[in-house]
Amino acid sequence: MSRRVLVTAGASGIGREIVKEFVATGAKVFICDIDQDAIDVLSRELAGVGTMRCDVSKRDQNESMVEAALQWLGGIDVLVNNAGIAGPMVPVEEFPPEEWDRVVQVNLTAAFDITRRSIPALKASPAGVVIVISSAAGRFGYPNRIAYAATKWGLIGFTKTLAMELGAFGIRCNAILPGAVEGKRVESVIEKQANLQGRSIDEVRAESMRNQSLKRRVDPKDIAALAVFLSSSAGRSISGQALAIDNDIQRL
Repeated sequence: MSRRVLVTAGASGIGREIVKEFVATGAKVFICDIDQDAIDVLSRELAGVGTMRCDVSKRDQNESMVEAALQWLGGIDVLVNNAGIAGPMVPVEEFPPEEWDRVVQVNLTAAFDITRRSIPALKASPAGVVIVISSAAGRFGYPNRIAYAATKWGLIGFTKTLAMELGAFGIRCNAILPGAVEGKRVESVIEKQANLQGRSIDEVRAESMRNQSLKRRVDPKDIAALAVFLSSSAGRSISGQALAIDNDIQRL
């Protein structure tokens, strides 16, 4: 039987590559995303993927989405908690409290809501898997990104606790910690850093490469490949881990 996979924020970026990789293995995939246009594009490219628009910051929408996924998939074997936002890039004392709440809701609370609702189905699966997309920000502090870093650290504790609670049911739980991923999002971060620090974009971009061994951005396809590996029988002894995929970032 093909694996039944639910991916949050699966219509673009890392999520989209994860969806494509699972589909290529023959998995049956259901996604949610807040961007209906991106959902429509994905649906045209990958016929047969179940979709639903969902704002994961809303608990009632998460409940409805998981119910729709269960009906469409017939169960859940793999849950990929991918949804996340960066939030403002400002010092802590200038950070708007309402933006703190929003980042926490999308990055951390949504993972709780969706996982909690999916656990009965995962327990019924012959090989349940939860994959959480954290970040290199789940390993290091990041000045001017307090909400993002705090939630990505929180997801590590979330993952490790899930692994301990659910291991008795044969459910494996791991977090993936990407570094700077190739694409528009990292370029936006670099531009914001440059503006905040009063430096050129080229300076900030060059500096970001100095602290990693491999001098390139992370390919989202590599993150997708890791997600599929962790959910496969080849990863059956891996659980409770926070796996960096960041070209070997070294921060003192």
